[in-house]
Formats: sequence, structure tokens, C-alpha cells
Amino acid sequence: MRLLVVEDDPKIAAFVAQGLRQAGHAVDHCARGDEAMTQAAVAPYDAAVVDVMLPGLDGIRLVQHWRREGIRMPVLFLSARGSVDDRVRGLQAGGDDYMVKPFAFTELLARIQALLRRSAPTAEATRLACGDIAVDLLTREVTLGNERVELQPREYSLLEYLLRNAGRPVSKTMILEHVWDFAFDPQTNVVDVLVHRLRSKIDPDKTRLHTLRGVGYVLKPAERR
Repeated sequence: MRLLVVEDDPKIAAFVAQGLRQAGHAVDHCARGDEAMTQAAVAPYDAAVVDVMLPGLDGIRLVQHWRREGIRMPVLFLSARGSVDDRVRGLQAGGDDYMVKPFAFTELLARIQALLRRSAPTAEATRLACGDIAVDLLTREVTLGNERVELQPREYSLLEYLLRNAGRPVSKTMILEHVWDFAFDPQTNVVDVLVHRLRSKIDPDKTRLHTLRGVGYVLKPAERR
């Protein structure tokens, strides 16, 4: 999943972004509310973590702007202000959750995962599968048949994205938008390399993850030979 962190405190921003990346998410960061206002209009984010007190445009007005513009991604507010009135104000502005600083990262991650599940078009199960490939979204355990498969965070993110689009072709651009942040070099062959690595682990007989020339890739149940 691709997430946007809007936080002006460098230490908190680095802490949250690093933790989310280690959990397998692509993360972009904005330190100002006015920067985040336009950022969400040009990139497809699955959720955002927004500090309430921001330079340029505070978090409350930022989220209100997003909602007026039809940007519906789930938003989790972070704030040092923890009164009932503050929390109610954030939720009424269009936020979906509200956490008070200081916070435990494990709780932050769990809340983001809950927001992502609730924001799915239909009630999302905690397991994704395509044929004999399965992922437990809570434990992040990957299995191929009865065997557990160990994946690196970026490999896991790619597999999750392919499973969410199982049977539907996804282009390299779509993969870049959901698996990487803006730090990548679009001229490199990062997608090809990552697909090759993932294929070696979850498709050893080359019957599940297919390359569609000029289009991209598609994940299907294993073909019988």
C-alpha cells in the first residue's frame, strides 16, 4: 500500500516513515500542509497519517480540503492534543481515526491496517489468495501450497498488490505507484528485477505470474501442465 505521512517534526516523520516502510508500505512525506494538499491530488494514496499542527495549512483544514475535492482516502490524525473536543473536531473534519502523541508504533500500524480494511469497497477478509498462493494480512505470512514462503518487505508489497488484482493485468506504472514512493528512479528496471525475485519464490514452475508484453503482469491460479 502507498501511504502519505504529513508531519513537520523530522524525528517523528522519520520514525513513522521508516516503520511503515519496514512493514512493506511505500511512503511519501510532506512537512507542510499546503504541500500535502496538492500531493494527494497527483498521487494515488491508500491512506494518510496527518499531524494536526502543521505549517502552511493545519491538518484539520487540510483534510477538509481533501474531502471537498473528493479525495476519500482514510486519514489518521496525530496530535499532542488529546481532549475529547480535539478528537471530535478531527473526526468531524473528515478524519477516520485520531491518535495522541506520544504513541506506540505497533498501535499506529494496527490502526492503519484497520483503516485500510474498512476502506475496501467490500468488507475485506484478513486473507488474500489466488490458487495455491495465500497471504494472511494480519500476520503477513505467505504460503505456497502447504509451504511457508519468506519474502522481503518490497516483495511482500508486490505480492499483496498482485493478489488484490488477481486475474487483472497491472502495468509497471501501476506497480510503481503502489509499491514505491517518489524516491525511485523511473528510468531503472526496478519493477522487472522485483518481479523476477518474487517469481523465483512464489512461482518456481512459471505457471502463476505471467508477463504480458507491452501491458504488464497478471497473477492467476497455477496452470495445469
